[in-house]
Amino acid sequence: MTPHQAKVSVVVIGYDDAAHVADAVRSALAQGPAVREVVAVDDRSTDGSAALLDALADGEPRLRVIHRPANSGGCGSPRNDGIDAATAPYVMFLDSDDVLPPGAVEALLRSAEAHHVQVAAGLCVRRELPSGREVPWERALYARPALISHPSRRPRLAHDTLCVNKLYRTDFLREHGIRFPEGRHPYEDFVFTARVLAAAPRIVLIPDTVYVWHVRRAADRLSISLDRAGIDNWRARTEANRAAHEILLGAGEKRLARAVRAKFLDHELRMYTRELELRTPDYRSAWWDLTRAYLSTFDAADLGVDPAAPGRLVARVILARPAPRDLPRLKELAARPARLLPPYARDGDGTPVWSADLPEVSLEHLLDRPARLLPAAVDAELRPRARGTRLRLRLHELYGRMAEAGPTAVDVEFVHREEGRVGLSGTAPLVADRHGGSWSAETPVELSALGAGVWDLRLSVRFRDGTSRQTSAHALGGPGLLRRRAVPDAHHGVLLVQPYRTHAGALGLRTASGWRGMSEVVSRRLRRLLH
Repeated sequence: MTPHQAKVSVVVIGYDDAAHVADAVRSALAQGPAVREVVAVDDRSTDGSAALLDALADGEPRLRVIHRPANSGGCGSPRNDGIDAATAPYVMFLDSDDVLPPGAVEALLRSAEAHHVQVAAGLCVRRELPSGREVPWERALYARPALISHPSRRPRLAHDTLCVNKLYRTDFLREHGIRFPEGRHPYEDFVFTARVLAAAPRIVLIPDTVYVWHVRRAADRLSISLDRAGIDNWRARTEANRAAHEILLGAGEKRLARAVRAKFLDHELRMYTRELELRTPDYRSAWWDLTRAYLSTFDAADLGVDPAAPGRLVARVILARPAPRDLPRLKELAARPARLLPPYARDGDGTPVWSADLPEVSLEHLLDRPARLLPAAVDAELRPRARGTRLRLRLHELYGRMAEAGPTAVDVEFVHREEGRVGLSGTAPLVADRHGGSWSAETPVELSALGAGVWDLRLSVRFRDGTSRQTSAHALGGPGLLRRRAVPDAHHGVLLVQPYRTHAGALGLRTASGWRGMSEVVSRRLRRLLH
C-alpha cells in the first residue's frame, strides 16, 4: 500500500490517561501508510495528557490533537468530535488504554475495499494485565471470513456491541447521522452499534485480530465495564439495552431487536446475577426492582425462545419473585457453564418446577433438552493432605435425565487462571450410588505438578452415547474445608494450598510453592489483618 492510498482516520480518545495514551497513539501510527491521520481527542485532561499529545504531534505530521474546552463526562462526545474532524474515507476508534495490533488497519481496509462495504469488523481480544492472558470477544462471530449483505441475516451482530474493532465508511456515518450519545452516557457503544445496524450497511467480517482491549482490574480508576459495584452502573446498562432495542425496532429490524434482548438475558443478566451475593442488601433490593421493571417490558417471545436456557430461566424466576430470593441457586444457574443445584421439585402433576414455593416457573423444557446442554450440577470437595490429596466429585440426578444419558466418567483439568495452560488432567469413572440419586468419582491430585498459581477446576461429564457435558464444580464446604493448608512437597519443600469458592460458586485452587511463597502469602494476610 502506497502513501496516496492512506484512507483511514484513527480517532483516539482519552481523559487523564497519561500513562497509556502515548502507547495507543503509537500503535495507530505504526499501522503504516494505510493510516492517513491519527486524531487524538483529549477530553480536558488534568494529568498532563494534553501536553504529552502535543509533544508527540510536534514530531509526527499525521497526528492531530483536539483539545475539548470542557470535560464531557463520557466517551461519546470526544468520538463525535473525531468523526467531525476525520478527513479520510474510513474511520475507526481507539481508546487511550488499548492498542491496535500490527496490520489491523490494513487488514480491515483491504477487506472493506475488496467487498465495497460500509463496515468491516474483526476480532477483539481482551488482554488481562499484567498476566497477558487473552480472551477473544465474540469468537464464533469471527471464526471465518463472511460477507453480510444485510445485518438481519446475521442477528448475532447485535451481540458485538464494541465500536472499536470495526472500520466505518466516514460518509456512511455522516449521511445517516450516526453518532454517539453526547455527554455522560455509559455504554454509549450499545446505542451507536444499534444505530449502525439500523442503517442496514453491508458488512464484512474477518478472523484477524484487529483490537487489543486491555483489562486492568487493579487500576485506580476502573473502566465502566468493570466498575459494577454501584447500582447506577446497572441502571445505565439496562437503559442502553432499552435504547438499542427501541432503535432497531423503530427501524423495522425485529430480528436484530430480539437479538439485543437475547444478549441481555444471556450476557448482562447472568453476569450481574453471579455478583449479587457480593453486594449490599440495599443494592440487591434496588437491582431486583430495576431488573423486574425492565424484564416486564419483554414479550413472551423474548423469554419463550429456548425457555430452558439459563438466562431466560433466571429472568423468569426474577419476574416471579417480588423481592430477592434464591440468590445462591440463581448464582449457580448464571454461571458459565450453568449449574442447577437441588432441590429438584415437581408440582402436583409431576412436572419439574423451580421450587415447591414457586411452581409457576416450570422446568419441563429440561425434559427435552439434550444431555450435553443440561445444567448439570457436580459437587466437589478437595482435601489437601500430607499423605496425598484427593478430589471427590458428586454428579446430581436431574429429573431422570442423567440416568437416561448414562454418565460413565468425568474428565478433570486444573487450568491456570491467568496463563490458560492445563497443569494437571485425568479421568475418573462415575459410580452410581445405592439410592440412584447421584454418581460419585474420586481421583488423586498431584499438587506438586501444579506449582504456584490460581487454578480453575474444569470438568467434562461423559455419557454412554459418546457425548459429554462441560461444566465446573460447585464448591462444597465451609471454612473447615476451604481453609489454607501447608503440605510437604518433594520439589518445593512445602506447598501452601487453599481450595476456595469463586464468585460463581465454583471450586478453585490457590497454590504457593516453597518457603518463600508461603512467607509471602502469610505476610500479605498479616498486612490485611493489621490494616
